[in-house]
Amino acid sequence: MAEHTEDAASLLDSVLETIHDKLPGHHSSSDSDSDDEKSKKKSEVSSAAASVTASVNRLFGRQKPVHSLFGGGKSADVILWRNKQVSASVLVGATAIWFLFECMGYHLLTLICHLLILSITVTFLWSKGSAFINKQSADIPKVAFSEEMFQNVASAFRFEINRLFAVLHDVASGKDLKKFVVVVAGLWILSLIGSCTSFLTLFYVAFLIAHTVPLLYEKYEDQIESFAEKAWEEIKKQYRIFDIKVLSKIPRGPLKEKKF
Repeated sequence: MAEHTEDAASLLDSVLETIHDKLPGHHSSSDSDSDDEKSKKKSEVSSAAASVTASVNRLFGRQKPVHSLFGGGKSADVILWRNKQVSASVLVGATAIWFLFECMGYHLLTLICHLLILSITVTFLWSKGSAFINKQSADIPKVAFSEEMFQNVASAFRFEINRLFAVLHDVASGKDLKKFVVVVAGLWILSLIGSCTSFLTLFYVAFLIAHTVPLLYEKYEDQIESFAEKAWEEIKKQYRIFDIKVLSKIPRGPLKEKKF
């Protein structure tokens, strides 16, 4: 796709040069004017090529950058590895949780109790040790969650639940048969995958995909766009062959005339 864009830009450049040479009074103009016109022409060609690239390099008609598709906030920064330390910490934490629950057989209540025992013991020893060395007790900060934080979390959770119900209502209303078939097929495939593995493993795999695929797509966008375009053309070609050989040979009853 990038090669097509470069060919289009070079073709446009050659055409503009030919037209510029054929214009009357071209040879009588000064060298400075010619240089200015050539620089202006090259800038126009580069801007045209950039606009062609921006309009073509979009997967499935995407108009926004990848960062905007994920909300453009801190979550998008974590997913796209804008801050490598934070993203790596989140990935390591998720991997540790999956390893503890799935591989070592930890339970949630057991893990919470062990973490509380460890944190309380470390804090107690730190307080006693600092008082013994510095002759004064350590200032242990108090941890308290604000009401606003819980309200924001509950509001965001409520919004996502309502949007899910709206999508399910739209699918179940019978307005779009294609969307209904896609949703039912997706849920059926998800149920088959869920029967083969645990929910935690499935969630961890989805978490890994969310932290690797968008980053790779943003890094190798041109190659992926070119491959996706070729794959989509091949899918449409195979569907046309299937339509000619199979679907067109299925007998259909006579269609009734529509009354207007």
